[in-house]
Amino acid sequence: MTRRAFFKWMGALGVTTGASVLGTAYAYNIEPNQLQVERVEVALPRLPGAFDGLTIAQLSDLHLGPYVTEAHIANAVQMTNALEPDVIVLIGDLVNSSWRYIEPCAEIISKLDAPLGVYAVLGNHDYWVGYLNLTLASIKKAGVHLLRNQVVPLTRGRSTLYLAGIDDMWLHLGNMNRALESVPNNACKIALLHEPDFVDISARHEIDLQLSGHSHGGQVRVPFFGPLVLPKYGEKYPMGLYRVGNFTRLYTTRGIGVLPPAVRFNCPPEITLLTLTTG
Repeated sequence: MTRRAFFKWMGALGVTTGASVLGTAYAYNIEPNQLQVERVEVALPRLPGAFDGLTIAQLSDLHLGPYVTEAHIANAVQMTNALEPDVIVLIGDLVNSSWRYIEPCAEIISKLDAPLGVYAVLGNHDYWVGYLNLTLASIKKAGVHLLRNQVVPLTRGRSTLYLAGIDDMWLHLGNMNRALESVPNNACKIALLHEPDFVDISARHEIDLQLSGHSHGGQVRVPFFGPLVLPKYGEKYPMGLYRVGNFTRLYTTRGIGVLPPAVRFNCPPEITLLTLTTG
């Protein structure tokens, strides 16, 4: 190798190394904190006219714990309230790693406020940390309506929209038949279900819209390639709006927090504001 070629090679190596260092710093320290609001319009043919324009703020995968701070979650709550949604839903995995984060997380989400209520389902990590009774009591104290294979009717005038919360399907706790047994045939139904890939079951139950999280969008998405790693039951529908079958819609959010490695690249954390329309 000539001297000129050597220095040219060293320069290229330096640029590559520098870019790698900067990229790593960005992925660890910047993008995980860059909360974005995604505004999504979803047309539902069976949506009662009284609910045309209904807004739902969707939060998922807070993962308060060693890799996600209370300040980050509090910021997400403040941003969500500023959107003034009609309904707020939490789609599981509130905490991570330890039961010690349950009460602090509940205190933060107690600040969420929406005229038609704040609703939640649990995710796999909420069960894996243990202390389920503490979780249930803390969420109740926070004023959040936890739905465990239950449905709640939302009413406007004489019209009703049904919100169903399905317990964690990964852990075989979800029971859609039980949740929907009191819902009239042909009624408009929205399901909160942590893992998105179970939407294939929702489609068989004629769920109009399923809201999910779990996948984090992959956390790291390589341009022209996509996510490097996706979790079990978050591989088929990892991010965004989908149509499943001829009827059901699914929206999978990228979530608020992270899991190790605690990085995000080309996949920033997300608060989703959905606007429902008749169509």
